Amino acid sequence: MPEAGWVAVALLGKTRGNRGEVTALPLSDKPERYQELREVYLEGPGAREARPYTVEEVWFHQGVLIFKFQGVDTISDAETLAGAEVRVPAAQRVALEEGEYFQSDLVGCEIVERASGRLLGRVTGWEEGGGAGLLVVDARWLIPFARSICVEIDPASRRIAVDLPAGLKDVNAQ
Repeated sequence: MPEAGWVAVALLGKTRGNRGEVTALPLSDKPERYQELREVYLEGPGAREARPYTVEEVWFHQGVLIFKFQGVDTISDAETLAGAEVRVPAAQRVALEEGEYFQSDLVGCEIVERASGRLLGRVTGWEEGGGAGLLVVDARWLIPFARSICVEIDPASRRIAVDLPAGLKDVNAQ
């Protein structure tokens, strides 16, 4: 399974019950997205091979996401999947509202200063920081992902124009 063109929607955890069910950490804030899953790929630790897995059932139990895959029917079968990413083709991502973005689409975007056009760096990651979250720039400084700062966001062009508040670069330098 090629890396490009796929998106992780959950990370598998420990077993649950004795029918081969597996807990998962959801990587989407849209719970309804999991009800639509029929076929997924598992990648990374725990996945024996990159192949399609049929989702038999998926549900939330006391706030925890639970997967039941066809052919994974015992605790032993389920244990082997721990740590695997549940992936779908990027074309199957849920539709976003206007002004919403996938974090994975922001990573790799150039950060440019709107006023000068000067390149400030490239988004290399994302950190939860309460509220809007934080763009990690060149793995060394952080920019709040807020409309008042990230004023032009164009993932298709791989560009985010920013108006940095006074002192933000200095805070990151410490």
